[in-house]
Amino acid sequence: MSYYLQTTLDKPIAEALEQVEAALKEEGFGVLTRIDIAQTLKQKIGVDFHPYTILGACNPALAFEALRLEDKVGTMLPCNVVVQEAEAGRSEVAAVDPVASMQAIDNGALKQAAEKVRAKLKRVIESL
Repeated sequence: MSYYLQTTLDKPIAEALEQVEAALKEEGFGVLTRIDIAQTLKQKIGVDFHPYTILGACNPALAFEALRLEDKVGTMLPCNVVVQEAEAGRSEVAAVDPVASMQAIDNGALKQAAEKVRAKLKRVIESL
């Protein structure tokens, strides 16, 4: 089982980020964090890296449901979505597969909740 859902877009990363955030919003996700990995690596260790942004996406209702089922699941929240430059003018988008990441937790109800989140993230990726 793959641990992510992925697609490639024929647009630069700035446009891809806008499109991804809009698609996440359509599925009830907000972006809690936005980490510019290239900038962070340059500042912290002086290395160059291609444009790469991690969006920490959260659907509050589904996060609440998961937290009620398993209070330590917060260690796996929010759902990370990576938007990175694949090549000039093209971007790759990859979202965590919550079903894959929840396999380590023996809780059937949590698995069902993760399947709801996966369906929403899959619709986000497919809409791009």
